[in-house]
Amino acid sequence: MANLKEIRTRITSVKSTRQITSAMKMVSASKLRRAQDGIVQLRPYAEKLNTVLRNVGGSVDMEGNPYAEMRHPERILIVVITSNKGLCGGFNANVIKRSILLAEEKYAVQLKNGRVDFFCIGKKGSDFLKAKKFRVIEDANHIFDHLTFDNAVPVINKIIHTFLNKQYDVVEIAFNKFKNAAVQILTTEQFLPIQEKKDNKKEKGFDYDFIFEPSQELILINLIPKSLKTQFYSALLDSYAAEHGARMTAMHTATENATELIKEFTLQYNKARQSSITKEILEIVSGAEALKSK
Repeated sequence: MANLKEIRTRITSVKSTRQITSAMKMVSASKLRRAQDGIVQLRPYAEKLNTVLRNVGGSVDMEGNPYAEMRHPERILIVVITSNKGLCGGFNANVIKRSILLAEEKYAVQLKNGRVDFFCIGKKGSDFLKAKKFRVIEDANHIFDHLTFDNAVPVINKIIHTFLNKQYDVVEIAFNKFKNAAVQILTTEQFLPIQEKKDNKKEKGFDYDFIFEPSQELILINLIPKSLKTQFYSALLDSYAAEHGARMTAMHTATENATELIKEFTLQYNKARQSSITKEILEIVSGAEALKSK
């Protein structure tokens, strides 16, 4: 059994750790609230924009549209959205594993030929992929320092232009979608080229024969870039909210574990102290008995 000083040192150390994890939990809870408000406010707009785009584009031939150009997938770009900081459970590891699995399964031939590149948003994903010798063409870790639509647009435009300039034939995104503080949905989706969604159900409010001004084609050309930017920014907000939810959950678990450890160490300390006192009493009694016998 460890001596009393060692146990006291352990208790002090765990208490200090518990203070840190408890403080981090409170900080993440505060940031989660703001991030959750952002994604909840954006989702209705993004969904409505997609609905308008789908209905306007439903009767327009997408052939020749540069955003929907289907090419043989020779060059692939996978955008990996992680966080800049750790201590959030399996949040980062899950996204990184899913992006690598996507490359190895869906684009195995291209990966073997060195034609799969990664664009990282988040320091953790960038560091891991570089360490594993995957080709990371660029990282944009600064986005999460101050996540706003205006700050994200230059990066989004850069990714879109890599497709329009035919530098890449397919662009995929891997990220954690926010559901609630304890649940993140691991998501991979094709960003470009845009895929025409087949929906047999008519959207409510779009069952009429509208006269468009300007033309549907021109409206579509202007809507698609906005829709893509909104879709990508929504993924960033989802990932940001999911990160703080995962960190809050991880820190809550760590705080509870630290509390249990303190209870165990305190019990161990009391047992050791009791054993020490009993030993001292026995020594005193033995000494007294020895003096009486003389």
